[in-house]
Amino acid sequence: MTGTSTKALEGIRVLDMTHVQSGPSATQLLAWLGADVVKLEAPTGDITRRQLRDLPDVDSLYFTMLNCNKRSITLNTKTARGKDILTELIRRSDVMVENFGPGAVDRMGFTWDRVKEINPRIVYASIKGFGDGPYTDFKAYEVVAQAMGGSMSTTGFEDGPPLATGAQIGDSGTGVHAVAGILAALFQRERTGRGQRVNVAMQHAVLNLCRVKLRDQQRLAHGPLAEYPNEDFGDEVPRSGNASGGGQPGWAVRCAPGGPNDYVYVIVQPVGWKPISELIGRPELADDPDWATPEARLPKLNKMFQLIEEWSSTLPKWEVLERLNARDIPCGPILSTKEIIEDRSLAANGMVVTVPHPERGEFVTVGSPLKLSDSPVDVVASPLLGEHNEEVYVGELGLGDEELRLLKSNGVI
Repeated sequence: MTGTSTKALEGIRVLDMTHVQSGPSATQLLAWLGADVVKLEAPTGDITRRQLRDLPDVDSLYFTMLNCNKRSITLNTKTARGKDILTELIRRSDVMVENFGPGAVDRMGFTWDRVKEINPRIVYASIKGFGDGPYTDFKAYEVVAQAMGGSMSTTGFEDGPPLATGAQIGDSGTGVHAVAGILAALFQRERTGRGQRVNVAMQHAVLNLCRVKLRDQQRLAHGPLAEYPNEDFGDEVPRSGNASGGGQPGWAVRCAPGGPNDYVYVIVQPVGWKPISELIGRPELADDPDWATPEARLPKLNKMFQLIEEWSSTLPKWEVLERLNARDIPCGPILSTKEIIEDRSLAANGMVVTVPHPERGEFVTVGSPLKLSDSPVDVVASPLLGEHNEEVYVGELGLGDEELRLLKSNGVI
């Protein structure tokens, strides 16, 4: 499907019953790792095919960028024949993934007990918003998961409201966690011969990504957090702007000419203070007892980064980057989405790729971040709705051409 090289997950069939982002992001990674991912859609298709369209009457970028390297079949699982076909698809699959609302697949008649009765070797993975408890039936969205997983309360500036992060840690972040669980279950199956249930909740995944803030919540019991630039501390971890909050203080300093992304993020390591003080034209601070040690600098992080910014704001960010790197100071420019999509190194690394599409012409998407030496990835276009119905239903399940026509006319596919 994507070349002749042997892939890590070659021979693994994934029945992809996911939609929108959290599930499709997981199954796309599995497809990039070489699994045969068969995306099962209602006859009307994944809703994101039509959402946020930039071109009329073609699949949106929302859909195409989350469903590369998959095959698409349509099936109305509410019909009796649809349930029969779904049963056969489950029997032939190694992995089944869904992210419907709680209990939706059970109500179709496919509880975990029923699924493992059909196929004892299947790994059945579900992505939900929340675990069992008072939040179970809450409707989950990306930023809802950020809100309830610890991210929003700790993102933003001290005097401002909680903020969402642009990184999709609730949806795609949960998808990566789901992939880890699926791969572990497949590996365990090699020893036991049995499949198993994999459950991942969006709130839980966000919380896992926010663990350092829970670390700091416990540290607060022993006094203020010196690594934070905040002056006042209550009984919960505050928002601290662009502070790293880690062992080495960091901040985004403004550069010329002062545009929205004319910033460089700078980390001040103990060994970096002397070269930084020289670079900003304040070499005397390297030996000044009020500035010379990390302990001396911690109480005045705001002032420290203000001194650095007085220097950086006179230079373009790429020159600031060059000068800092020349002195081995950890730093990175704030890259805009435009800069990222035009970045030649990301293209050379296969992280920004241009993909031909039969209806769109071509689109740019994010490539696989997982680089395996023996399992290369060729990103191919997302499938058209039901593009592989005949291939799967006739060629693999053995249905006749006439039945395929009847299934279509009866609204089963």
